[in-house]
Amino acid sequence: MSESSTMQLIPTLSDEERRDIEAEIAHLPDRQSAAIDALRIVQKYRGWVSDESVAAIADLLGMSPVAIDSIATFYNLIFRKPVGRNVIMVCDSVSCFIMGADDVKQALMDKLGVDLGQTTQDDRFTLLPIVCLGACDRAPAIMINEDLIYKVSAENLDEVLKGYE
Repeated sequence: MSESSTMQLIPTLSDEERRDIEAEIAHLPDRQSAAIDALRIVQKYRGWVSDESVAAIADLLGMSPVAIDSIATFYNLIFRKPVGRNVIMVCDSVSCFIMGADDVKQALMDKLGVDLGQTTQDDRFTLLPIVCLGACDRAPAIMINEDLIYKVSAENLDEVLKGYE
């Protein structure tokens, strides 16, 4: 085996990711306090957070990869595997359930041809459940990317999905 094939790959962050993370660190009491921000920044640039990204963030912040992974897997808005260009989160809180979220969820699964946790074949949408979107007074709610959409129904999904390429 050649030396290059036995060397372990060193995880790296792009210059932009590193710059943005360092900017967040500057506002915080210590480097480790930037863990969530660092995960969000990497996800912003890459769409998700790979194991290699976790290792690179851990190295930058002086933490273990296990600690960063624990944070990443705790927060359901950090994606640890690839997702589609648009992520649809269907609220499954009690309020949304009572107001028809199951019908919305089923209609989305039928329309997109995927189950919860899956991505459409064209990588346009990933469909995920979420515990609560904090929109109980306007249930049922879904979130597409960062857009919170209220009073969704199976009947208005075509209109709701319009514009998300």
